[in-house]
Amino acid sequence: MKSKNRLSDLRVMSEDQLADEALALKKEQFNLRFQRASGQLQNTARVRLVRRDIARAKTIAAEKRAAKNKG
Repeated sequence: MKSKNRLSDLRVMSEDQLADEALALKKEQFNLRFQRASGQLQNTARVRLVRRDIARAKTIAAEKRAAKNKG
């Protein structure tokens, strides 16, 4: 159920906030990849969660842009 809470949090953000959130998640993803390559990554499932959170943020931002352009 944690992802539903995350989704509702993302839906109330503005487009700029979503872009900032996606950027922060991209930085986290980079750090996680670096840790995995050096053998220091403890929580391997976090990589998958971050990747999906990035996709969620981008999808919601695209939906907001489409709604704004439509009407």
